[in-house]
Amino acid sequence: MSLHPKQQALCDDSPFDYSGLRALFLNCTLKPSPGTSHTRRLIDVSAAIMEANGVEVEVLRPVDHDMAPGVYKDMTEHGAATDDWPKIYEKVQRAHILVLGSPIWLGEKSSVCQQVIERLYATSGDLNDRGQYAYYDRVGGCLITGNEDGIKHCSMGILYALQHLGYVIPPQADAGWIGEAGPGVSYGQERDDGSRAGVDNDFTQRNTTFMTWNLMHLAYMIDNAGGIPAHGNQRSEWAAGCRFDHPNPEHR
Repeated sequence: MSLHPKQQALCDDSPFDYSGLRALFLNCTLKPSPGTSHTRRLIDVSAAIMEANGVEVEVLRPVDHDMAPGVYKDMTEHGAATDDWPKIYEKVQRAHILVLGSPIWLGEKSSVCQQVIERLYATSGDLNDRGQYAYYDRVGGCLITGNEDGIKHCSMGILYALQHLGYVIPPQADAGWIGEAGPGVSYGQERDDGSRAGVDNDFTQRNTTFMTWNLMHLAYMIDNAGGIPAHGNQRSEWAAGCRFDHPNPEHR
């Protein structure tokens, strides 16, 4: 897609090389493909900025997959006939950046978005090779669309959940578009005057741009630093009965 001139100029003038980063956008629309998703249209803006900076990007709709409800890594081991979450989780594990996109329904994030958070939670107890929780060293953000108020409310719940699981949340890690209260034009739709809702809205485009760059900056910084230091945050050490400011009693 074509970027706003200001967005394109920022990409053209960037001194940073983000070509080693990978980003996964989970579009938690309720519409299966190939149905038109207004949330996807806003995701495309952020994804295009990342791709212009060499980030490997994948966009996936969980609703297209047979994702069983539950809070275990593989629900087929707990009675479900099928479960596609393990395949999605492999993509989550590969990504330095995770962005959850959701429409607003009755003032809340979509049921699909909540289900994704529950399934992310199922694997939050996994550990990396340094004894930290598995989502450490990754960054997260969210994009929200709808025609009723609720961007901040939905973002609050999503970003809290991501940081609780171990993701790092950069400054201004949420953006979105809402039209007037009540039925109205959704993101990307054309108005009577020829303008496109959200697409021509400076506030939405600015915030989406800030979020995207902050996600790339922070993911790059963490990756360049070799991850978050493994001291004082290792469950493996805590389980061994070790106090972080004293030698492990087992090794005295």
